[in-house]
Amino acid sequence: MDKYQENIRIELEFWKREMMEKPSFLNKMTNNIQKKINSYIPKKVHTAITVTIKKMVQAVLYGSTYTTSMVPAVEISILHREALVKQKIDNYCKTGAAEGGITGAGGFLMSMADFPVLIGIKMKMLFEIAALYGFDVKDYKERLYILYIFQLAFSSQHGRTKVFMHMENWDQKRHILPENSENFDWRTFQQEYRDYIDLAKMAQLLPVVGAAVGAVANYQLIKKLGKTAMQAYRMRIIDQALSIPLP
Repeated sequence: MDKYQENIRIELEFWKREMMEKPSFLNKMTNNIQKKINSYIPKKVHTAITVTIKKMVQAVLYGSTYTTSMVPAVEISILHREALVKQKIDNYCKTGAAEGGITGAGGFLMSMADFPVLIGIKMKMLFEIAALYGFDVKDYKERLYILYIFQLAFSSQHGRTKVFMHMENWDQKRHILPENSENFDWRTFQQEYRDYIDLAKMAQLLPVVGAAVGAVANYQLIKKLGKTAMQAYRMRIIDQALSIPLP
């Protein structure tokens, strides 16, 4: 095993432990703050976000929007794969920051428009990361795994542990996964995502500081998602010894 492989195995183990940690006092306090913030947000805003996320889930599972040009990368080393993945994440972080800055400067309506745009940016990045790791995103079950990565990145600590347990030993569970999305809990999915981003993104609606907040928030949210995706695919490649070689 070379030094790079050894390092990512160590990083993966620390990440797994983090995913299984019990909610801390700070986690619980943050959740209470987020619930309080939710109570002040107009119902029509919650409804708009819920509808947007539901449509995104359906597009991911059934549509070809994200899959048409995604061809799995084959016969390249893990070092090369991850160099490409990190470059991809960096590019999407910059794209998201630019988009968040523009919409944040445009006031309430443009900031609300940022939600579906940001989700689209994130999902496109995840599909490209999956392909770079060698997974065929035209496979429905691979798209389901992408949704779980998304949910894992933006869940509370309690929710994150449950999602992580769904994802462990994924390839051993493939044969028992449903062939359609009827059993996918998109309501919990959207609730966790909405609660996670409210604290950062609602400040984007404020005058004067909205542009700066929008840029920083988008950058950090996309970066977090990218890092989560890297560990999620490392878990499958390394732990389950898939057919992607680690030279």
